[in-house]
Amino acid sequence: MTAVRQPGLVLTDHHFRVPLDHDDPGGEQIALSAREVVASGRENDALPWLLHLEGGPGSPAPRPVGRGGWLDRALKEYRVLLLDQRGTGRSTPANRQTLPLRGTPEEQAAYLARFRADSIIRDCELVRRRLVGDTPWTVLGQSFGGFCAVHYLSHAPEGLAAALIAGGLPSLTATPETVYRAAYPRMRRKSLAHYRRYPGDAGRARALAAHLTEHEEILPDGTLFTPEAFQQLGILLGRRDGSHHLHHLLEAPLVATVSGPRLSDAFGEQAARVLSHASNPLYALLHEAIYTQDGSPTAWAADRVRGEFPDFDARGAIGDPGRPLLFTGETVHPWMLRTHPALRTLRRTAELLAERTGWDRLYDESRLARNTVPVAAAVYHDDLFVDTAHSLETAAAVRGLRTWVTDEFEHDGLGTDGAHVLDRLLRLARDEA
Repeated sequence: MTAVRQPGLVLTDHHFRVPLDHDDPGGEQIALSAREVVASGRENDALPWLLHLEGGPGSPAPRPVGRGGWLDRALKEYRVLLLDQRGTGRSTPANRQTLPLRGTPEEQAAYLARFRADSIIRDCELVRRRLVGDTPWTVLGQSFGGFCAVHYLSHAPEGLAAALIAGGLPSLTATPETVYRAAYPRMRRKSLAHYRRYPGDAGRARALAAHLTEHEEILPDGTLFTPEAFQQLGILLGRRDGSHHLHHLLEAPLVATVSGPRLSDAFGEQAARVLSHASNPLYALLHEAIYTQDGSPTAWAADRVRGEFPDFDARGAIGDPGRPLLFTGETVHPWMLRTHPALRTLRRTAELLAERTGWDRLYDESRLARNTVPVAAAVYHDDLFVDTAHSLETAAAVRGLRTWVTDEFEHDGLGTDGAHVLDRLLRLARDEA
Protein backbone atom coordinates (compact mmCIF):
# COMPACT_ATOMS: atom_id res chain seq x y z
CA MET A 1 0.00 0.00 0.00
CA THR A 2 1.32 3.41 -0.98
CA ALA A 3 0.41 6.52 1.00
CA VAL A 4 -0.06 9.86 -0.70
CA ARG A 5 -0.24 13.28 0.90
CA GLN A 6 -2.48 16.28 0.64
CA PRO A 7 -2.25 19.39 2.81
CA GLY A 8 -2.89 18.11 6.31
CA LEU A 9 -3.79 14.56 5.21
CA VAL A 10 -2.22 11.20 4.57
CA LEU A 11 -4.31 8.95 2.28
CA THR A 12 -3.88 5.21 1.88
CA ASP A 13 -5.99 3.12 -0.48
CA HIS A 14 -7.21 -0.35 0.50
CA HIS A 15 -8.63 -2.97 -1.82
CA PHE A 16 -10.59 -6.06 -0.81
CA ARG A 17 -12.32 -9.02 -2.39
CA VAL A 18 -15.69 -9.78 -0.82
CA PRO A 19 -18.34 -12.38 -1.63
CA LEU A 20 -21.11 -11.19 -3.90
CA ASP A 21 -23.37 -13.36 -1.73
CA HIS A 22 -22.11 -13.53 1.85
CA ASP A 23 -24.13 -16.71 2.37
CA ASP A 24 -21.89 -18.29 -0.25
CA PRO A 25 -18.41 -17.15 0.83
CA GLY A 26 -16.70 -19.52 -1.59
CA GLY A 27 -18.65 -18.21 -4.57
CA GLU A 28 -18.18 -15.20 -6.81
CA GLN A 29 -16.09 -12.36 -5.41
CA ILE A 30 -16.39 -8.64 -6.20
CA ALA A 31 -13.96 -5.80 -5.58
CA LEU A 32 -14.38 -3.31 -2.76
CA SER A 33 -12.27 -0.17 -2.38
CA ALA A 34 -11.79 2.16 0.56
CA ARG A 35 -9.56 5.10 1.40
CA GLU A 36 -7.95 5.51 4.81
CA VAL A 37 -7.49 9.13 5.87
CA VAL A 38 -5.39 10.27 8.80
CA ALA A 39 -4.10 13.65 9.91
CA SER A 40 -0.54 14.45 8.88
CA GLY A 41 1.92 13.53 11.60
CA ARG A 42 -0.43 10.98 13.17
CA GLU A 43 0.09 8.15 10.69
CA ASN A 44 1.70 5.91 13.31
CA ASP A 45 -0.60 6.79 16.21
CA ALA A 46 -2.90 4.12 17.66
CA LEU A 47 -6.10 5.93 16.69
CA PRO A 48 -9.63 4.50 16.81
CA TRP A 49 -11.35 4.04 13.45
CA LEU A 50 -14.39 5.89 12.09
CA LEU A 51 -16.16 4.36 9.09
CA HIS A 52 -18.06 6.81 6.89
CA LEU A 53 -21.06 5.50 4.95
CA GLU A 54 -22.27 7.84 2.21
CA GLY A 55 -25.86 8.48 1.21
CA GLY A 56 -27.55 7.15 -1.88
CA PRO A 57 -28.07 4.37 -2.64
CA GLY A 58 -25.38 4.31 -5.28
CA SER A 59 -23.12 7.16 -4.23
CA PRO A 60 -19.37 6.69 -3.79
CA ALA A 61 -17.47 7.89 -0.74
CA PRO A 62 -16.35 11.53 -0.66
CA ARG A 63 -13.06 12.36 -2.36
CA PRO A 64 -11.25 14.65 0.08
CA VAL A 65 -9.15 17.56 -1.08
CA GLY A 66 -7.44 18.70 2.08
CA ARG A 67 -9.05 19.03 5.48
CA GLY A 68 -12.42 20.61 6.02
CA GLY A 69 -15.97 20.05 7.24
CA TRP A 70 -16.84 16.91 9.18
CA LEU A 71 -13.60 15.24 8.10
CA ASP A 72 -11.51 17.88 9.84
CA ARG A 73 -13.42 17.28 13.08
CA ALA A 74 -13.12 13.51 12.74
CA LEU A 75 -9.37 13.60 12.14
CA LYS A 76 -8.78 15.23 15.50
CA GLU A 77 -9.28 11.84 17.12
CA TYR A 78 -9.96 9.19 14.47
CA ARG A 79 -8.45 7.33 11.58
CA VAL A 80 -11.21 7.61 8.96
CA LEU A 81 -12.20 5.02 6.37
CA LEU A 82 -14.11 6.27 3.33
CA LEU A 83 -15.77 3.21 1.84
CA ASP A 84 -16.96 2.95 -1.76
CA GLN A 85 -20.01 0.79 -1.14
CA ARG A 86 -20.44 -2.13 -3.50
CA GLY A 87 -21.26 -0.98 -7.02
CA THR A 88 -19.88 2.55 -6.52
CA GLY A 89 -16.65 4.45 -7.06
CA ARG A 90 -13.67 2.15 -7.53
CA SER A 91 -15.49 -0.89 -6.19
CA THR A 92 -16.80 -3.23 -8.89
CA PRO A 93 -19.06 -0.83 -10.79
CA ALA A 94 -22.71 -1.47 -11.60
CA ASN A 95 -24.00 0.68 -14.46
CA ARG A 96 -25.30 0.52 -18.03
CA GLN A 97 -21.82 -0.26 -19.32
CA THR A 98 -20.95 -3.06 -16.90
CA LEU A 99 -24.26 -4.73 -16.03
CA PRO A 100 -24.65 -6.37 -19.48
CA LEU A 101 -21.56 -8.40 -18.56
CA ARG A 102 -23.80 -10.18 -16.04
CA GLY A 103 -25.98 -11.56 -18.84
CA THR A 104 -29.73 -11.24 -19.20
CA PRO A 105 -31.87 -8.63 -17.42
CA GLU A 106 -33.00 -11.45 -15.11
CA GLU A 107 -29.38 -12.15 -14.18
CA GLN A 108 -28.68 -8.45 -13.76
CA ALA A 109 -31.66 -8.02 -11.42
CA ALA A 110 -30.62 -11.04 -9.34
CA TYR A 111 -27.13 -9.55 -9.06
CA LEU A 112 -28.38 -6.12 -7.96
CA ALA A 113 -30.69 -7.64 -5.36
CA ARG A 114 -27.51 -8.17 -3.32
CA PHE A 115 -26.70 -4.46 -3.19
CA ARG A 116 -28.93 -3.39 -0.30
CA ALA A 117 -27.92 -2.40 3.23
CA ASP A 118 -27.73 -6.02 4.41
CA SER A 119 -24.94 -6.86 1.94
CA ILE A 120 -23.22 -3.51 2.50
CA ILE A 121 -22.97 -4.09 6.26
CA ARG A 122 -21.66 -7.61 5.81
CA ASP A 123 -19.01 -6.04 3.58
CA CYS A 124 -18.22 -3.59 6.37
CA GLU A 125 -17.79 -6.35 8.91
CA LEU A 126 -15.41 -8.25 6.64
CA VAL A 127 -13.39 -5.07 6.06
CA ARG A 128 -13.34 -4.28 9.79
CA ARG A 129 -11.98 -7.69 10.68
CA ARG A 130 -9.28 -7.42 8.05
CA LEU A 131 -8.22 -3.90 9.00
CA VAL A 132 -8.90 -3.70 12.72
CA GLY A 133 -9.40 -7.25 13.95
CA ASP A 134 -11.90 -7.69 16.76
CA THR A 135 -11.86 -4.03 17.82
CA PRO A 136 -15.19 -2.29 17.17
CA TRP A 137 -15.25 0.97 15.27
CA THR A 138 -17.51 4.02 15.06
CA VAL A 139 -19.76 4.45 12.03
CA LEU A 140 -20.94 7.79 10.65
CA GLY A 141 -23.93 7.35 8.33
CA GLN A 142 -25.20 10.15 6.11
CA SER A 143 -28.75 9.73 4.73
CA PHE A 144 -28.88 6.19 3.25
CA GLY A 145 -25.65 5.61 5.16
CA GLY A 146 -27.77 6.08 8.29
CA PHE A 147 -30.17 3.38 7.06
CA CYS A 148 -27.12 1.13 6.76
CA ALA A 149 -26.01 2.10 10.29
CA VAL A 150 -29.39 1.06 11.72
CA HIS A 151 -29.07 -2.27 9.92
CA TYR A 152 -25.59 -2.54 11.46
CA LEU A 153 -27.11 -2.04 14.92
CA SER A 154 -29.71 -4.71 14.12
CA HIS A 155 -27.41 -7.42 12.82
CA ALA A 156 -23.79 -6.83 13.87
CA PRO A 157 -23.74 -4.47 16.88
CA GLU A 158 -20.62 -6.21 18.17
CA GLY A 159 -18.73 -4.40 15.40
CA LEU A 160 -19.71 -0.95 16.65
CA ALA A 161 -18.23 1.29 19.31
CA ALA A 162 -20.83 3.96 18.45
CA ALA A 163 -23.21 4.88 15.64
CA LEU A 164 -23.62 8.47 14.47
CA ILE A 165 -26.43 9.23 12.04
CA ALA A 166 -27.07 12.41 10.07
CA GLY A 167 -30.47 12.69 8.40
CA GLY A 168 -30.82 8.93 8.05
CA LEU A 169 -33.07 7.34 10.67
CA PRO A 170 -35.38 5.09 8.62
CA SER A 171 -38.77 3.77 9.58
CA LEU A 172 -38.42 0.25 10.95
CA THR A 173 -41.81 -0.84 9.62
CA ALA A 174 -43.02 1.48 6.82
CA THR A 175 -43.68 0.09 3.36
CA PRO A 176 -42.55 2.04 0.28
CA GLU A 177 -46.15 3.21 -0.10
CA THR A 178 -46.15 4.56 3.44
CA VAL A 179 -42.85 6.34 2.81
CA TYR A 180 -44.18 8.11 -0.28
CA ARG A 181 -47.56 8.97 1.23
CA ALA A 182 -45.56 10.92 3.78
CA ALA A 183 -43.19 12.32 1.16
CA TYR A 184 -45.63 14.00 -1.25
CA PRO A 185 -47.03 16.39 1.38
CA ARG A 186 -43.44 17.38 2.26
CA MET A 187 -42.72 18.03 -1.41
CA ARG A 188 -45.84 20.18 -1.59
CA ARG A 189 -44.76 22.18 1.48
CA LYS A 190 -41.27 22.71 0.08
CA SER A 191 -42.67 23.82 -3.30
CA LEU A 192 -45.10 26.31 -1.79
CA ALA A 193 -42.41 27.65 0.55
CA HIS A 194 -40.21 28.25 -2.49
CA TYR A 195 -42.95 30.23 -4.24
CA ARG A 196 -43.51 32.31 -1.12
CA ARG A 197 -39.83 33.20 -1.14
CA TYR A 198 -39.73 33.80 -4.91
CA PRO A 199 -43.32 34.63 -6.03
CA GLY A 200 -42.31 35.24 -9.64
CA ASP A 201 -41.10 31.66 -10.00
CA ALA A 202 -44.65 30.30 -10.02
CA GLY A 203 -45.37 31.94 -13.37
CA ARG A 204 -41.96 31.02 -14.76
CA ALA A 205 -42.38 27.39 -13.79
CA ARG A 206 -45.85 27.20 -15.33
CA ALA A 207 -44.60 28.81 -18.54
CA LEU A 208 -41.67 26.41 -18.81
CA ALA A 209 -43.93 23.40 -18.21
CA ALA A 210 -46.26 24.67 -20.96
CA HIS A 211 -43.30 25.01 -23.32
CA LEU A 212 -42.21 21.46 -22.56
CA THR A 213 -45.64 20.07 -23.45
CA GLU A 214 -45.38 21.65 -26.92
CA HIS A 215 -41.67 21.20 -27.71
CA GLU A 216 -39.33 18.25 -27.38
CA GLU A 217 -36.29 19.42 -25.46
CA ILE A 218 -33.19 17.30 -24.92
CA LEU A 219 -30.64 18.13 -22.23
CA PRO A 220 -26.94 18.05 -23.14
CA ASP A 221 -26.54 14.58 -21.59
CA GLY A 222 -29.36 13.19 -23.75
CA THR A 223 -32.14 13.34 -21.14
CA LEU A 224 -35.59 13.97 -22.60
CA PHE A 225 -36.75 16.99 -20.59
CA THR A 226 -40.48 16.50 -20.05
CA PRO A 227 -42.68 18.48 -17.64
CA GLU A 228 -42.35 15.58 -15.19
CA ALA A 229 -38.55 15.63 -15.49
CA PHE A 230 -38.67 19.39 -14.87
CA GLN A 231 -40.62 18.78 -11.66
CA GLN A 232 -37.77 16.59 -10.40
CA LEU A 233 -35.58 19.67 -10.08
CA GLY A 234 -37.40 19.96 -6.76
CA ILE A 235 -34.74 17.65 -5.38
CA LEU A 236 -32.77 20.87 -4.94
CA LEU A 237 -35.25 21.92 -2.25
CA GLY A 238 -33.75 19.32 0.07
CA ARG A 239 -30.56 21.37 0.32
CA ARG A 240 -30.03 24.40 2.55
CA ASP A 241 -29.31 26.66 -0.44
CA GLY A 242 -31.43 24.67 -2.89
CA SER A 243 -34.32 27.11 -3.16
CA HIS A 244 -31.92 29.84 -4.24
CA HIS A 245 -30.30 27.57 -6.83
CA LEU A 246 -33.71 26.64 -8.21
CA HIS A 247 -34.65 30.31 -8.44
CA HIS A 248 -31.49 31.16 -10.37
CA LEU A 249 -32.19 28.27 -12.74
CA LEU A 250 -35.69 29.61 -13.41
CA GLU A 251 -34.53 33.16 -14.16
CA ALA A 252 -33.97 32.51 -17.86
CA PRO A 253 -34.67 28.92 -18.91
CA LEU A 254 -35.63 29.82 -22.48
CA VAL A 255 -33.78 31.72 -25.17
CA ALA A 256 -35.00 33.24 -28.46
CA THR A 257 -33.84 31.34 -31.55
CA VAL A 258 -34.63 31.39 -35.27
CA SER A 259 -37.19 28.65 -34.59
CA GLY A 260 -38.73 30.41 -31.62
CA PRO A 261 -38.15 30.05 -27.87
CA ARG A 262 -36.04 27.00 -26.95
CA LEU A 263 -34.40 25.72 -23.83
CA SER A 264 -31.17 27.61 -23.24
CA ASP A 265 -27.92 25.65 -23.25
CA ALA A 266 -26.95 27.20 -19.93
CA PHE A 267 -30.17 26.04 -18.27
CA GLY A 268 -29.91 22.63 -19.90
CA GLU A 269 -26.38 22.05 -18.68
CA GLN A 270 -27.28 22.92 -15.10
CA ALA A 271 -30.48 20.86 -15.16
CA ALA A 272 -28.57 17.86 -16.52
CA ARG A 273 -26.14 18.05 -13.60
CA VAL A 274 -29.04 17.79 -11.17
CA LEU A 275 -31.02 15.10 -12.97
CA SER A 276 -28.39 12.83 -14.51
CA HIS A 277 -28.09 9.24 -13.32
CA ALA A 278 -24.90 8.53 -15.23
CA SER A 279 -22.76 8.49 -12.09
CA ASN A 280 -25.28 6.79 -9.79
CA PRO A 281 -27.73 4.54 -11.68
CA LEU A 282 -28.15 2.41 -8.56
CA TYR A 283 -30.02 5.34 -7.04
CA ALA A 284 -32.80 4.82 -9.56
CA LEU A 285 -32.59 1.03 -9.80
CA LEU A 286 -32.60 0.31 -6.07
CA HIS A 287 -34.16 3.36 -4.48
CA GLU A 288 -37.51 1.82 -3.62
CA ALA A 289 -35.83 -1.45 -2.60
CA ILE A 290 -34.08 0.29 0.31
CA TYR A 291 -37.51 0.66 1.96
CA THR A 292 -39.16 -2.71 1.36
CA GLN A 293 -38.98 -5.41 4.03
CA ASP A 294 -42.15 -7.47 3.91
CA GLY A 295 -41.34 -9.48 0.79
CA SER A 296 -43.78 -7.53 -1.38
CA PRO A 297 -42.75 -6.04 -4.73
CA THR A 298 -42.10 -2.32 -4.77
CA ALA A 299 -44.05 -2.08 -8.04
CA TRP A 300 -43.12 1.57 -8.66
CA ALA A 301 -44.60 2.70 -5.35
CA ALA A 302 -43.76 6.40 -5.79
CA ASP A 303 -45.50 6.47 -9.16
CA ARG A 304 -48.58 4.66 -7.86
CA VAL A 305 -48.85 6.86 -4.78
CA ARG A 306 -48.45 9.99 -6.90
CA GLY A 307 -51.90 9.23 -8.33
CA GLU A 308 -53.32 9.87 -4.85
CA PHE A 309 -52.03 13.46 -5.07
CA PRO A 310 -53.59 14.94 -8.24
CA ASP A 311 -52.21 18.41 -7.52
CA PHE A 312 -48.81 17.06 -8.64
CA ASP A 313 -50.09 16.67 -12.21
CA ALA A 314 -47.83 19.12 -14.05
CA ARG A 315 -49.99 19.28 -17.15
CA GLY A 316 -53.07 20.04 -15.08
CA ALA A 317 -51.35 23.05 -13.52
CA ILE A 318 -50.47 24.63 -16.87
CA GLY A 319 -53.89 26.02 -17.66
CA ASP A 320 -54.83 27.06 -14.13
CA PRO A 321 -53.09 30.25 -12.91
CA GLY A 322 -54.41 29.58 -9.41
CA ARG A 323 -52.76 26.17 -9.22
CA PRO A 324 -48.99 26.17 -8.71
CA LEU A 325 -46.80 23.63 -10.43
CA LEU A 326 -45.50 21.43 -7.62
CA PHE A 327 -41.97 20.08 -7.64
CA THR A 328 -41.09 16.55 -6.70
CA GLY A 329 -37.97 15.27 -5.01
CA GLU A 330 -36.66 11.82 -4.20
CA THR A 331 -38.98 9.73 -6.35
CA VAL A 332 -38.29 7.26 -9.15
CA HIS A 333 -40.80 6.61 -11.93
CA PRO A 334 -40.99 4.09 -14.78
CA TRP A 335 -41.00 6.89 -17.39
CA MET A 336 -37.42 7.69 -16.34
CA LEU A 337 -36.33 4.48 -18.07
CA ARG A 338 -37.31 6.18 -21.31
CA THR A 339 -36.15 9.73 -20.67
CA HIS A 340 -32.76 9.16 -18.96
CA PRO A 341 -29.96 7.79 -21.17
CA ALA A 342 -28.09 6.15 -18.28
CA LEU A 343 -31.21 4.06 -17.55
CA ARG A 344 -32.68 3.27 -20.99
CA THR A 345 -30.69 0.10 -21.62
CA LEU A 346 -31.46 -1.08 -18.07
CA ARG A 347 -35.21 -0.75 -18.49
CA ARG A 348 -36.04 -4.46 -18.21
CA THR A 349 -33.65 -4.89 -15.29
CA ALA A 350 -35.38 -2.05 -13.42
CA GLU A 351 -38.80 -3.54 -14.16
CA LEU A 352 -37.70 -6.91 -12.80
CA LEU A 353 -36.40 -5.30 -9.62
CA ALA A 354 -39.74 -3.53 -9.20
CA GLU A 355 -41.52 -6.88 -9.63
CA ARG A 356 -39.19 -8.78 -7.29
CA THR A 357 -40.65 -10.47 -4.21
CA GLY A 358 -38.99 -12.01 -1.17
CA TRP A 359 -36.97 -9.03 0.04
CA ASP A 360 -35.58 -9.72 3.52
CA ARG A 361 -36.30 -7.64 6.59
CA LEU A 362 -33.60 -5.03 7.20
CA TYR A 363 -34.20 -4.20 10.86
CA ASP A 364 -34.54 -6.37 13.94
CA GLU A 365 -36.88 -4.43 16.23
CA SER A 366 -36.40 -6.69 19.24
CA ARG A 367 -32.62 -6.41 19.03
CA LEU A 368 -32.79 -2.64 18.60
CA ALA A 369 -35.00 -2.45 21.70
CA ARG A 370 -32.15 -4.10 23.62
CA ASN A 371 -29.39 -2.02 22.01
CA THR A 372 -26.32 -1.20 24.12
CA VAL A 373 -24.28 0.68 21.48
CA PRO A 374 -24.18 4.47 21.96
CA VAL A 375 -26.22 6.03 19.15
CA ALA A 376 -26.79 9.67 18.28
CA ALA A 377 -28.85 10.97 15.37
CA ALA A 378 -29.41 14.38 13.83
CA VAL A 379 -33.04 14.61 12.74
CA TYR A 380 -33.80 17.55 10.47
CA HIS A 381 -37.08 19.18 11.33
CA ASP A 382 -38.71 19.05 7.88
CA ASP A 383 -36.32 16.87 5.89
CA LEU A 384 -37.39 16.51 2.25
CA PHE A 385 -35.92 13.02 1.97
CA VAL A 386 -36.51 11.31 5.33
CA ASP A 387 -39.79 11.75 7.15
CA THR A 388 -39.26 13.37 10.54
CA ALA A 389 -42.14 11.50 12.22
CA HIS A 390 -40.78 8.17 10.96
CA SER A 391 -37.33 9.05 12.30
CA LEU A 392 -38.65 9.97 15.72
CA GLU A 393 -40.65 6.73 15.93
CA THR A 394 -37.45 4.83 15.23
CA ALA A 395 -35.51 6.90 17.75
CA ALA A 396 -38.01 5.87 20.42
CA ALA A 397 -37.68 2.22 19.43
CA VAL A 398 -33.86 2.03 19.66
CA ARG A 399 -32.70 1.72 23.24
CA GLY A 400 -30.36 4.49 24.28
CA LEU A 401 -30.57 6.45 21.03
CA ARG A 402 -30.25 10.21 21.54
CA THR A 403 -31.63 12.66 19.00
CA TRP A 404 -30.83 16.20 18.03
CA VAL A 405 -33.89 17.60 16.27
CA THR A 406 -32.99 20.80 14.48
CA ASP A 407 -34.31 23.19 11.83
CA GLU A 408 -30.88 24.75 11.29
CA PHE A 409 -30.27 22.49 8.30
CA GLU A 410 -31.92 20.74 5.44
CA HIS A 411 -30.91 17.18 4.53
CA ASP A 412 -27.34 18.25 3.75
CA GLY A 413 -26.37 19.36 7.25
CA LEU A 414 -23.28 17.13 7.31
CA GLY A 415 -22.15 18.69 4.04
CA THR A 416 -22.87 22.32 4.87
CA ASP A 417 -21.67 22.49 8.49
CA GLY A 418 -20.19 19.08 9.04
CA ALA A 419 -17.75 19.96 11.82
CA HIS A 420 -20.60 21.31 13.96
CA VAL A 421 -22.93 18.39 13.17
CA LEU A 422 -20.33 15.71 13.86
CA ASP A 423 -19.16 17.40 17.04
CA ARG A 424 -22.73 17.53 18.35
CA LEU A 425 -23.32 13.87 17.49
CA LEU A 426 -20.13 12.81 19.24
CA ARG A 427 -21.04 14.74 22.37
CA LEU A 428 -24.51 13.22 22.39
CA ALA A 429 -23.16 9.69 21.97
CA ARG A 430 -20.76 10.31 24.86
CA ASP A 431 -23.41 11.87 27.12
CA GLU A 432 -21.52 15.15 27.03
CA ALA A 433 -24.47 17.14 25.68
